[in-house]
Amino acid sequence: MRSPKIKVQKIKEFLKRLFLVLGEKAFLTFLGLLLMALIFGAIIYYQYSALTKRAEVQIIGEPLQFQEKAYQNVLKIWQEREKKFEEADLKKYFDPFRIDQLEETNLEEYLNSFTVDQEENFR
Repeated sequence: MRSPKIKVQKIKEFLKRLFLVLGEKAFLTFLGLLLMALIFGAIIYYQYSALTKRAEVQIIGEPLQFQEKAYQNVLKIWQEREKKFEEADLKKYFDPFRIDQLEETNLEEYLNSFTVDQEENFR
């Protein structure tokens, strides 16, 4: 059983003519696409909003209780984090791009640590 061949040339011609006609009647094309979008939006709204309201809400037997212990634990963790954050703000970090901050001995040790091959690649 042979499957029919798809004629690409006919499809291209059809699409060219279709876009040409749609371009010539741009206002009607806009109205048609707007109508299709409104219908599609209404269908989605109906499925996700109107149909979900029909479902019955389950009533919980006991009312919710405020858990003081859990609240205190969370409050304690937040205070610890805030303390660490404030400590990080006061810490002074070393600036590797300023040479005047380097001690002469550290600078000499750093420069002497290069081998000849590394020094040639560095330049």
